[in-house]
Amino acid sequence: MDLRRKLEILADAAKYDASCASSGTERRDSRKGGLGSTEGSGICHAYAPDGRCISLLKVLLTNACVFDCAYCVNRASSNVPRARFTVEEIVGLTLDFYRRNYIEGLFLSSGIIRSPDYTMEQLVRVARSLREDHGFHGYIHLKTIPDADPALLDAAGRYADRLSINVELPQQASLKRLAPEKDLPGIRRAMGRLTMSIEDAKEARRTARRAKPPRFAPAGQSTQMIVGADASDDGAILGLSTTLYAAHGLRRVYYSAYSPIPDAAALLPPVPPPLVREHRLYQADWLLRFYGFSLPEIMASGTEGMLDLEADPKLAWALKNRDRFPVDLNQAPREMLLRVPGLGTKTVARLLAARRHRTLRMEDLARLSLPVAKIGPFVTAAGHVPRLLDAARLRESVVPRTAFGRPVQMSLFG
Repeated sequence: MDLRRKLEILADAAKYDASCASSGTERRDSRKGGLGSTEGSGICHAYAPDGRCISLLKVLLTNACVFDCAYCVNRASSNVPRARFTVEEIVGLTLDFYRRNYIEGLFLSSGIIRSPDYTMEQLVRVARSLREDHGFHGYIHLKTIPDADPALLDAAGRYADRLSINVELPQQASLKRLAPEKDLPGIRRAMGRLTMSIEDAKEARRTARRAKPPRFAPAGQSTQMIVGADASDDGAILGLSTTLYAAHGLRRVYYSAYSPIPDAAALLPPVPPPLVREHRLYQADWLLRFYGFSLPEIMASGTEGMLDLEADPKLAWALKNRDRFPVDLNQAPREMLLRVPGLGTKTVARLLAARRHRTLRMEDLARLSLPVAKIGPFVTAAGHVPRLLDAARLRESVVPRTAFGRPVQMSLFG
């Protein structure tokens, strides 16, 4: 099989893994020798939190796998074309694509070849060759295998910017039923080892007086959960995310809506979940990490453990907590301004800075291109007192009118 055909198969097979953002690593460039960079403006497009587009070669080493996870198109029993790169082929592709300015880094995962240890060894060989043999300074994200020898995971961390171990499903019972070779406690233990190694490396570099010790996964670790492949509700998914953020300092939890696959097992749902459910989970995740919301607050805004699909989680919370509003744009603390639908963290910072020098009016929000119609019912400002806050039709006035289940509010709260 020629290299182009391998790339077609293995790049397509990698599209189901969403966890490929490339932010938070060290700054490295090749001005003093070597090849590549971890920075620059923006084949896979990942978006950093600051909005930069990062192009990555996102590919599998192989889509052949000895595991038989029911939800995976590359499972052992799946009837799909198989291919496998050699280590040298992956290294060559990465360098060629970089030199042509197609990519800025590599996202590499793999099906399980022979055993977790053998597979992890092959992934590490790719990263080691890029770094040591070719002086590649670009971004490398390796998908790690929790059952692999800890020494191999340590080696991966020395060469990769970010490591990730996919949880896949939020409950052990679901994994046992749909992915019997995987074990949630084992995944958590592997995450814990990576967390300790990352923290130890940071502390060693912080306290070093002379030569800096080797780095270890400076961009941290991430994970992915599949949404809708089992009966787990949004509360269970976000509950595990909250635990992982607190226990392992994850940089991101990615949510990937289940997509029906050919010859799917009867254990799987025949239709995918609404795509907007995935988006609502991302929005709720943002509220938990950056807006000061608690998980019980967010889940109380939905019904029966599920987020409201028609309204974003912050708007849904505001509609159910009308007694907390209106908020005075000129007097309210930052914590309460962050709870106003339509106001994001950067906007709130600008409003706090502006109100030191002048009295804020609704026209100021309009000049910032903010959704005044959405914000208006929840705030007071000079010359503005909301009229609809207690009206029975408030929800209808602020929730976009669109077909149920479609993603209608694609920004993260402003």
